[in-house]
Amino acid sequence: MGRLYIDNDMARFTRKDLTLVDMELYDGRTFQNLEPRRLFPLSGLEKYITLLDKEGVEQAIIRNLATLPPHDRQIIEQCLQEYYLIPKLTKITDCKEKYGVLRIQAETNCGEVVIEIRNILHGLKLLYGTRVQLRDINDNRYEISDLQKLDAKSRKLIDAFL
Repeated sequence: MGRLYIDNDMARFTRKDLTLVDMELYDGRTFQNLEPRRLFPLSGLEKYITLLDKEGVEQAIIRNLATLPPHDRQIIEQCLQEYYLIPKLTKITDCKEKYGVLRIQAETNCGEVVIEIRNILHGLKLLYGTRVQLRDINDNRYEISDLQKLDAKSRKLIDAFL
């Protein structure tokens, strides 16, 4: 059996949870608890969205979000936005290393967080000179969009580990 591609109005979507949808096809088939994910998360933000079941098996692919009816497109976009949410650090209040674990207390655009990074080489990466990507021990992702926009105290705290 070939891949099932979704175009235009051949499917109707219902949001189940923050990142889950149900899909009903025009022929009556239904699929429940599907997770939309980008096949190309950096370059294809609106094209080739895979729909995975709870076992991680692909059930269908949306070729292009732009072809979906507005209501269905909005549902898929909301799920993707929630799944790919990466909090942005706006201020670092404390940064200490103890027993090989870097502990960062910070404020983000989503609230206050404590980020623990076990391996600094893999969990703290300077990208493009001013952007920093952080990955904690639970595989949560965070970002400093621009080091230059942090206050002086925050920059001083994080610079020691970059």
